Amino acid sequence: MRVAIGQISPVLLDRDATLGCVTEAIAEAADRGAKLIAFGEALVPGYPVWLSRTGGAAFDSDVQKDIHAAYLESGVDIDAGHLGAVTSVARDREIAVVVGVAERARDRGGHSLFCSAVTISPAGEIASVHRKLVPTYEERLCWSHGDGAGLVSHGFLEPFVVGALNCWENWMPLARAAMQAQGVNLHVAIWPGSDANTRDITRFVARESRSFVVSASGTMLAEDIPPGFPHRDRLLATLSDDGAIHNGGSAIAGPDGAWVVEPVVGTRGVVVADLDEQRIFRERQNFDPSGHYARPEVLRLMLDRTRQLPITMTDSGPST
Repeated sequence: MRVAIGQISPVLLDRDATLGCVTEAIAEAADRGAKLIAFGEALVPGYPVWLSRTGGAAFDSDVQKDIHAAYLESGVDIDAGHLGAVTSVARDREIAVVVGVAERARDRGGHSLFCSAVTISPAGEIASVHRKLVPTYEERLCWSHGDGAGLVSHGFLEPFVVGALNCWENWMPLARAAMQAQGVNLHVAIWPGSDANTRDITRFVARESRSFVVSASGTMLAEDIPPGFPHRDRLLATLSDDGAIHNGGSAIAGPDGAWVVEPVVGTRGVVVADLDEQRIFRERQNFDPSGHYARPEVLRLMLDRTRQLPITMTDSGPST
């Protein structure tokens, strides 16, 4: 099966323009024969690069409030149909999609953001929305904690079983174990964009799980910060001479840990590769972490896949 990575840039805090870039990349991947394409973490409408560069931890800061308000307004409301163009092209081109979004979750009141990996089937259906369990470091200044509802596997690309984790969730042993126990053999890891993140762990997770691992990253340059971005000059002043914030680093490793695609650095575009499921079968001969190498009577994982909500209503009255 041929898979693709859309190593592209957002138009920072411009949801519609970024979604346009996503749909173009999906169409290109389909034209090149891919059955799955993955995009980076929070690509739509962009990773919060300003937090570490503009004093994101300053309390009650007008600068941070201005940027956060714009971020919230440009967030992805799935219930409002913001991903409609993406699901349509996925359906029309019969290609699965994993894309990272800053989700403006209506079931949590609609005014908080979650870092979510959205998986879309080749039929154009939203198969799962996985909200990042623990935002990393300064990300907690703008993203909420997720839950286990999205820790699911998908069999719509048989014989491959697809599952996705966000960024540093891929470092969480039990999160990986949850995916392995559900039969995932095509692990999609999405990252904001740096080979420093992908170069080591992509091969490690592949070898541990005896699975293919697709690490999808984005790129971001000064030119990707549009003129209307709040306090744009302040953010630009923190950039290096080349204007680079994220350099990509998308990569694919095979079940033996060998590179299928080494980290792609400094370029944008659609990367494709062919995966042979027989490589999974070969590597499972001597190690299968949730199969013949598991000891569930000794070590066992409990997974709560309940969507965590702030309110439970028992009346039959109207809802908003």
